[in-house]
Amino acid sequence: MPISSAVPARGLSLWWKPILFVLVACIGLYYVKWSPYYLKAFVAADNHSIGASILNDQQTEPLAAALAYAKVYFLAIWKAAVLAVILGSLLQVLIPRDWLLRLFGRAGFASTLRGGLFALPGMMCTCCAAPVAAGMRRQQVSVGAALAFWIANPVLNPATLVFMGFVLGWGFTALRLVAGIVLVLGVSLVAQRISGPDHMPEAALDAVAEASTIDSQPFLTRWARTLWQLFWSTIPVYILAVLVLGAARVWMFPHVDGAMANSLLWLVPLAIVGTLFMIPTAAEIPIVQTMMTMGMGTAPAVALLMTLPSISLPSLLMLRKDFDTRVLVAVALLTMLIGVICGLVGAALL
Repeated sequence: MPISSAVPARGLSLWWKPILFVLVACIGLYYVKWSPYYLKAFVAADNHSIGASILNDQQTEPLAAALAYAKVYFLAIWKAAVLAVILGSLLQVLIPRDWLLRLFGRAGFASTLRGGLFALPGMMCTCCAAPVAAGMRRQQVSVGAALAFWIANPVLNPATLVFMGFVLGWGFTALRLVAGIVLVLGVSLVAQRISGPDHMPEAALDAVAEASTIDSQPFLTRWARTLWQLFWSTIPVYILAVLVLGAARVWMFPHVDGAMANSLLWLVPLAIVGTLFMIPTAAEIPIVQTMMTMGMGTAPAVALLMTLPSISLPSLLMLRKDFDTRVLVAVALLTMLIGVICGLVGAALL
């Protein structure tokens, strides 16, 4: 084959897969996230509300609470969850690994920052972002970049920040934005140091690039295998954890009255509960709005605004095979700590 015809063919084979990934991501995110959130912004601006609290069903029996919450929760997130598993698997078969490693492979601030910025269009909750973060790690993306992507999806969600401003006030939005940046970058960099540095010399990148051009398996076969592996390692434990926490919410979220002010007696436990519990995207806003009308103080309210969306026990379990246990424990503890600190700051400023 002449060189002139071989080069364009190789170039085409290199680019059609990333283009397909971007196309699937844009169509999926437009349908699941961008279009619905654009319309919801007008609802938030007009009504100063985006709906009722997902916890406002007054369940007192654990089994009924588990089933009721699971039904409401999965109806709210199933489209995003399906899209997340698809994107997490396609990431591993459509994006050349050397591209990912050049962007996100090295430990350090720049790679972590890119991981956080890469998350902003996704607008996913922590559980839906987890399969994509898992796919990134399976392509040897650095711990810091993958964590920044995972945490930034819910914490720095532009739509949620807009909803929060219209519903709770722009002071809450400003605090969430500043603290969210600290949470995303700070926790990710600390976790990166705990996991140890990832060195990606140019020779290794070149070796990956060369190896990626030689793949005898058809695309659909590779994708089906990757999709099944990602689904089986994340979704069953996710469903089980949601049912368990749905039952435990009977005790996790106490009745709110005027006594739940800014005391550490409420601030610390609610920061812990918020870190472990799972919610759909932006559900923390009606939860906090409802609890504040019932007497919750600013400090525990801000702690829930920070911790509820950031991570959850189900999402931590979904990533158990892709991150060191020490890293996940550190992420959880640091999220709780930042929730407490933000609560104290919120009580002083808001």
